[in-house]
Amino acid sequence: MNLQSVTKMDLRRLILVLTLASALISLANTLYASYQVQRQQLIDATLESNHAYATKLAASTDDFFASAMQQLGYGAKVMAKDFSDRHFLNAEAERLLLQTDSFNSIVIIDGKGEVLSTSPQSLNLVGQVLETPGAMASITSRKPVISEPYISAVGNLIIFISHPVFDARGRYLGAISGSIYLKRKSILNRLLGSHYYEDGSYLYVVDQKRRLIYHPVVDRVGTTVAGNTVIDDVIAGIAGKKQVQNSMGTEMLAGYSIIPATGWGIVAQRPKSATLASLDTLTLGVLKNSLPVMAISLLIILWCARMISKPLKQLANGARTMDNPLTAQQIQGVKSWYFESAELKKAMLLGIGLLQKNIHKLRQDVQTDPLTGLGNRRTLEQCLQNWEQDETPFSVISVDVDFFKLINDSYGHDAGDLVLKKLAQHMRDCARADDVFCRVGGEEFLILLPKADQQEALQVAQRLRQQIEHADMSPVGRVTISLGIASWPASSHDVAQVLKQADQMLYLAKRNGRNRVEMG
Repeated sequence: MNLQSVTKMDLRRLILVLTLASALISLANTLYASYQVQRQQLIDATLESNHAYATKLAASTDDFFASAMQQLGYGAKVMAKDFSDRHFLNAEAERLLLQTDSFNSIVIIDGKGEVLSTSPQSLNLVGQVLETPGAMASITSRKPVISEPYISAVGNLIIFISHPVFDARGRYLGAISGSIYLKRKSILNRLLGSHYYEDGSYLYVVDQKRRLIYHPVVDRVGTTVAGNTVIDDVIAGIAGKKQVQNSMGTEMLAGYSIIPATGWGIVAQRPKSATLASLDTLTLGVLKNSLPVMAISLLIILWCARMISKPLKQLANGARTMDNPLTAQQIQGVKSWYFESAELKKAMLLGIGLLQKNIHKLRQDVQTDPLTGLGNRRTLEQCLQNWEQDETPFSVISVDVDFFKLINDSYGHDAGDLVLKKLAQHMRDCARADDVFCRVGGEEFLILLPKADQQEALQVAQRLRQQIEHADMSPVGRVTISLGIASWPASSHDVAQVLKQADQMLYLAKRNGRNRVEMG
């Protein structure tokens, strides 16, 4: 007795320890999973935001280049009318510089690269022949050109945007170009420099040679960047987003896109630490707010541990009285509020259900022909009794296989059994959903058709006869059947007499040549 008491106490303590451990582990797992999910969401959101911003800024920059080229193109058409008039060229250069703030300077050159006019004139380039990369690219291609960054004739790091000038007969006269200074204030600097945050976020622009076109640290403009996978993607013309280390070794969340007009890459990035800075504080806040609920939960767990024995005892009592018809109802009433007892309850109910199912199966086996799966005489008697009590009219089709003894003698009883099985299946196929099929003898069958008159029964019988006549009954080959029909109460008010009359019609069909249906 004492040993049993100790065992019960140990089980209770074990359940209590496991429950408490489960609760604590679940809480820790929830906090960890929540932290990881929110962390990844913050990273993904920042990457997507930077990618969207870089894409938008790339589109805006591309629009700026298109607008700048359009301005130069219009100026080229105007200057082509009188390209030899220096005063006219000076006026046009001044107009292009002052009309918008697209350029830091305007330079007009002839077909050999000689400077014809500038704005501002303080550049002191008039009369000089430019051999800078931008000027040479413009003269050589005679097409609109956006140059790569280079040091200009007056020492500025610039990009050179130029448009050719052709006269009315299509002769190349020279080019008009606008310069944008990369290390001084310019519209490009303002366009790109608007992205700035105190948390360390910034953007930069890099060209196809890995040189920085724009960087918030001006001294880095014009320098070459290596060992950066984002820039590798940009060089390959790929836009996207990824985590990367910048040149200072800081983990950054970068989104990047390509400027179609130049092939430059715009990279917007934010320190990973800045993105996740608020997450630790948020997690601690969640834990702090969870403590009161956790304390209440532990009290509830203590109470639940004391209550575990109650449903177990009720289930044990039910197990001792499973032979009682009321046991299933008693077990159903047990309040199994935790998993183990609920599983035991379901198992016991399932066991009782299986027991009842087996009993039902035994009863069904008693009423079923084992060879064909059709009903036997018990099924026949039960259906007839129910229909007679309910005054449900019905018809009976008596079925017999023609020359069945010859089949058994010629092919063996196994072949005969196979014929009977196939006949049973054809009976199911030809009859209606509510019809009842019974095997009442060796090769004798009855089909009961509730609420069917003789004409409906005749249709079913003829359909079955024709189907059997043409069916493949291998290894026997073709077989035929004879059928007789009677109805209650049309043929007789005595059910036994109706069955007898169906048999008489069957014998009449055999006497009249077999493979027939007779109806009486």
